[in-house]
Amino acid sequence: MKRLLVANDGGHLQQMKTLLPRFTVGHDNVWITNDSSQSRSLLEEEQVYWFPHSPPKDVKGMARNALDARQVLDEVRPDYVISTGSSLALAVLPVAARRGIPCHYIESATRVSAPSLSGRLLAHVRRVRTYTQYPALANRRWNYRGSVFDQFTPVAPAQQDRRVARVVVTVGTSREYGFRRLVDAVLAVSRPDWTVFWQTGSTDVEDLSILAASSVTAGQLRSEIRSADVVISHAGTGSAVTALECGKRPILVPRDPSFGEHVDDHQEQIAAELSRRNLAVVTPISGLSSQLVDQAVGWSIKEQPEPPPFLLD
Repeated sequence: MKRLLVANDGGHLQQMKTLLPRFTVGHDNVWITNDSSQSRSLLEEEQVYWFPHSPPKDVKGMARNALDARQVLDEVRPDYVISTGSSLALAVLPVAARRGIPCHYIESATRVSAPSLSGRLLAHVRRVRTYTQYPALANRRWNYRGSVFDQFTPVAPAQQDRRVARVVVTVGTSREYGFRRLVDAVLAVSRPDWTVFWQTGSTDVEDLSILAASSVTAGQLRSEIRSADVVISHAGTGSAVTALECGKRPILVPRDPSFGEHVDDHQEQIAAELSRRNLAVVTPISGLSSQLVDQAVGWSIKEQPEPPPFLLD
């Protein structure tokens, strides 16, 4: 069988990659995503259709992608479609569903209290099955089959006197939203003997005396995270999952929409969920300190070799 996997780059794509081994094995995969250094490296050697990025609520961009989706469906002829969001799901799934192709939409793990706008719209599309990653949100319309975080377990440090030498700071891949407050906060508390790797996304850091990369390949970021003593990150699902898969329990600083750092407060929600699972240290900007970084040293994450299957209807 052939399946079409649809996900925007960033956290949505990372969630799809993490969940993929939990779907039915042995099927051929074809991908639709946005072109970025992350997606290029994550999907190396995969069959991929690269769709233009469209910002949230970009109706014209979504309509263009829907037209391109028709051509892809004609060429690929998938047996079913899976999407982890966001705008690409709205562009592709309704087109596939109208052709009678079974579609599955898995809501992002960031949506702890309610589905996203994309999810709410797709839940009313015939032949689109919708899934939540939280049992409390399951109902007649939304199925629960597990979470992207199910396979991770925190491991406390064996000793508390390890020093901090290497720190990774990452703010994700958003093209629309920078996170200058986090960069400034880390600079304010960092010690001279720290070596800091900066991945700053669309954040403007030209006036700062730091060596920063706006984007890096998935492989480079993972290499930096594995060699770090501490990871400090925005509370994006993709960044959090990447840290967990690299065995790190990150310090998460949620973006605040009141500062124009994101469209809503979903990072607060996902940070609270990861804190509840003890998979991350969560702090506001005002709570970030060198002492908090010291306390994060030595924690690690254990990943189950065979997580439970994510069953699609």
